[in-house]
Amino acid sequence: MKLRALLVGAAFAAFAVPAMAQTSYYVVQDVKTHHCKIVDQAPSPTEHEWTTVGPGGVVYHTRTEAETAMKTVKVCTTD
Repeated sequence: MKLRALLVGAAFAAFAVPAMAQTSYYVVQDVKTHHCKIVDQAPSPTEHEWTTVGPGGVVYHTRTEAETAMKTVKVCTTD
C-alpha cells in the first residue's frame, strides 16, 4: 500500500513539475505613456492601463524572445 502511494506521488510530481516550469512572457504597453515592458502574466481584462502588444496577445516562451520582439515593435518606447 505504501509503495502504491509512493508511485502515485512520483507520477503526480512527474507531471506537475514540468507544468509549473513553463513560463510565458508578454510584451505589454502602458496606454498613457506608450512605454512597454515584459511581464510573465497577461494583463487581466479589468486592467485598462496596460494592453498586450502584438496580434492576439503574442505569448513568448523565453524572456529573450520577448526582448527581441519588443525591440522591433514600433508602438513601444522604452526608458
